Amino acid sequence: MELVTLAKNPVPSGPVVGAFDGYDGKPLRYAVWQATRGPRRGTVCLFHGRGEFIEKYFESIADLRGRGFAVATFDWRGQGGSYRALSNPRKGHIKDFLEYEKDILRFMKDIVLPDCPPPFFALAHSMGGNILLRHAARPGTWFDRIILTAPMIAFADERVGVPQNLARLYAEASSISGMATSYIYGGNDDVEGLSRFEDNPLTSDRERWSRNKAVLEVAPELGLGAPTVGWLRAAYRSNAIISHRDFGPSVKIPVMLFAASKDRIVSTRAVEEFGVGLKVGNLVLIPGCRHEVLQERDVFRQRFWAAFDAYLGVKKIAA
Repeated sequence: MELVTLAKNPVPSGPVVGAFDGYDGKPLRYAVWQATRGPRRGTVCLFHGRGEFIEKYFESIADLRGRGFAVATFDWRGQGGSYRALSNPRKGHIKDFLEYEKDILRFMKDIVLPDCPPPFFALAHSMGGNILLRHAARPGTWFDRIILTAPMIAFADERVGVPQNLARLYAEASSISGMATSYIYGGNDDVEGLSRFEDNPLTSDRERWSRNKAVLEVAPELGLGAPTVGWLRAAYRSNAIISHRDFGPSVKIPVMLFAASKDRIVSTRAVEEFGVGLKVGNLVLIPGCRHEVLQERDVFRQRFWAAFDAYLGVKKIAA
């Protein structure tokens, strides 16, 4: 359960790293850091997107610690350094997004609440944003505020490549037919994130793209191939829950949404429409930005951090 360190992506100092038991007792890798500067502002719980891993967020973890926040994070089941359910570990598979939610409860109760300073904030990306929204609609959450970058409320049409209703029907019918653990059509074991920079839809920052690729080259076991049919079905079902017109008003926790105007992974329009329906929420559209806001060029990351600081009352960052 160690963290992978590279010269261009060193592990932030002083981590506590280990594994906790997920809802079903399966080991999930986690890491916790204390703040490096004062005043102490509480803890940011960082939740990744599909196929991501703790090492990808070292830079952002350092940014948060320098703002006075402790940081707690873990790899979702089925990816990173956590338990993989299938004999082929490259398959990104889940039966139901409720499994992710139940793992959050264990993470908070076993790792965050005993050892991390309150108040607690959530920062989640893409699939993580989907899961955190589901969590925020339930009673008894621990988070005072939630910040979401490019949350997966709906897939971008260009990502799917066919009409969305057909893709969802395919996922449902194929899962019922016993193909839930098979790759989606055209999917394979190739680790996502190892293609050419010029072909990537995630970031326009070559250096950060190369850094993340270097981690996967050194530790390919952290990566994932394509999703399974079962994951796709679970994702469509979860998207349908969040996209329902009654869901947004049910979220009582303040939420800040960041939408990327050049997102080809999730639907920017869906994020914007969801933001309009929130009773206690803010929406920030970042023009020119691709899907991975925190892996983007500095001009886009600076816009994110300026809004983040204003939202959480971070008045001054020490040099």
